[in-house]
Amino acid sequence: MSINEPRVLVLPGYMNSGPGHWQTRWEAGHTGFERVSMPDWMRPDCDAWCATLEAALVADQVAATGGERSVLLAAHSLGCLTVAHWAARHASAATRAKVAGALLVALPDPHGPAFPRDAKGFDPVPMAALPFASVVVASSDDPYGGVAFAQRCAQAWGSRWMEIGARGHINAESGLADWPQGFDWLMSMKAGAAA
Repeated sequence: MSINEPRVLVLPGYMNSGPGHWQTRWEAGHTGFERVSMPDWMRPDCDAWCATLEAALVADQVAATGGERSVLLAAHSLGCLTVAHWAARHASAATRAKVAGALLVALPDPHGPAFPRDAKGFDPVPMAALPFASVVVASSDDPYGGVAFAQRCAQAWGSRWMEIGARGHINAESGLADWPQGFDWLMSMKAGAAA
């Protein structure tokens, strides 16, 4: 990977992403993809997850010494809310500037009946514009978050909106395999990468 190629940080949600998940398949199939390992996948704490994302971006900045390297974020479920909270309250100017774009897939609604009870600090969801390009992707039958909630977030964040029909929680059970369409949406944001 050249120094100017965007790097991708993969941000799974609650309980991590298993072997059949598109995030895991992207990591296995592409160099430069790295999962951000959260401190506790079973009891997510928003502040701890945001601090972990910030630390991963700082570490990437150190690794890129000698040239600028932009980062794309590939987030699923609680990983999406982590990105929103990180951008609103935890990001330094330097790490915020590193992010070229974020793919935000299957936003969970903290007020929804299926939201994990062990997840702390994710409500209220920040509704300020994100300072980088973003694409919000929703399914019409996601049990963790409805289309209306995802659309409100996309509008507030200034995100491009994509609805992909009835695909559940857009995870391993959704039958997406390597999900080339999602990969293309992610890579479409690398045009904003720092040179």
